[in-house]
Amino acid sequence: MRSTGFRRTFVALSVCSSLALAATACGSGDDGTASGKTRITVNCEPPKSAKVDRGFFEQDVASFEKRHPDIDVVAHDAFPCQDPKTFDAKLAGGQMEDVFYTYFTDARHVVDIRQAADLTPYIKELKSYDSIQKQLRDIYTVDGKIYGVPRTGYSMGLIYNRKLFQKAGLDPDRPPATWDEVRADGKKIAALGDGTVGYADYSAQNQGGWHFTAELYSQGGDVVSADGKKATIDTPEGHAVLQNLHDMRWTDDSMGSKQLLVINDVQQMMGSGKLGMYLSAPDNIPILVKEKGGNYKDLALGPMPGGKGTLIGGDGYMFNKHDTPAQIRAGLKWLDHMFLTPGTGFLGDYARAKKANAPVGLPEPRLFTGAADAKDQQVKKANANVPVANYQAFLDGNHSLQLKIEPPDAQQIYSVLDSAVSAVLTKKDADIDQLLKDASGKIDGILARG
Repeated sequence: MRSTGFRRTFVALSVCSSLALAATACGSGDDGTASGKTRITVNCEPPKSAKVDRGFFEQDVASFEKRHPDIDVVAHDAFPCQDPKTFDAKLAGGQMEDVFYTYFTDARHVVDIRQAADLTPYIKELKSYDSIQKQLRDIYTVDGKIYGVPRTGYSMGLIYNRKLFQKAGLDPDRPPATWDEVRADGKKIAALGDGTVGYADYSAQNQGGWHFTAELYSQGGDVVSADGKKATIDTPEGHAVLQNLHDMRWTDDSMGSKQLLVINDVQQMMGSGKLGMYLSAPDNIPILVKEKGGNYKDLALGPMPGGKGTLIGGDGYMFNKHDTPAQIRAGLKWLDHMFLTPGTGFLGDYARAKKANAPVGLPEPRLFTGAADAKDQQVKKANANVPVANYQAFLDGNHSLQLKIEPPDAQQIYSVLDSAVSAVLTKKDADIDQLLKDASGKIDGILARG
């Protein structure tokens, strides 16, 4: 699943959204030269409805073109950045931009269908490349060749309500580190009564399968085998995930009676102050405040319980297979300017974001390493306007976790796992062994077709 928000004022960005657009409206359709300039089309410009983000983006494109007068950037907007319903068709139809947005889970697929340019001969020209976290760079590396560049990354953690922790006699500076502790804390929070729920989880619209995967990673398990050919959920770790959800729901009564929840339901509960904990990426926090009635001082973030792993996601840019060498070089310069220079650009200009009353100080995206990361964190801290101490446990805990990307054929697999998660949350006598066996068989079928 994609991350569910964006760290500025708008929760998602954009892309050309209709196949009715002519090829010249999305792709360049030529050799990328116009009036002696190298022209590149790019996507994921914020739509006009997101006035602040749109203004930032346009400012940054203008400053890039001033610095590089030999390059002409043509940006395209729509909502969302990538529409899964049209993504493959745009690629196959030659309508994709020269530099185009992708989720991490798209990278291998775009390479497999031979729609990505090989950036390997040019990557040394991307000044920031070596400073990006290796595990994120590796997502866009296939068979030793580089096909894309990460732009943001997120990892899952545990959002919790500090006020409810205090009311329940829990330490708000010490989030639960194990699933047993989640269960114990959830019981105490639910015991506050008045409709308070200790822990909530998704179980519909593929979101239950997404969270099952995150919880399985946290226990040290995997959804599929290393070679991507077999399901690996019918294991002690997979059983522990479903058993824990079943016990919190039916034995502890800490998850409330309303189930088949999706992200908006859970966000509403947390924003209203009636929920103690749920799994999420940090980008949920500004949504909870700006849209759901929450307060930054009451919201905190801990690492994934379990201590073994966490699900990561994010996005980046790939290059059209028809790009000329000049367009690839221009696109790499554009990425450096827009997204990959700590302290500046669309994602890194924290001073500008603060002036626009956008949240600054959330613990992600944590894209860089070494000196680049130190500079990014220094500038972020200097401009922070949210309670950064509330997220320190998340930052500290993530250092010891294995960071794991979503499985192949993720959405199809999540649909299967939804059924298992929803069953244990709606049926007290659910047979966990049978649920895992049935889901394994269906996932094996999906992988065989893939």
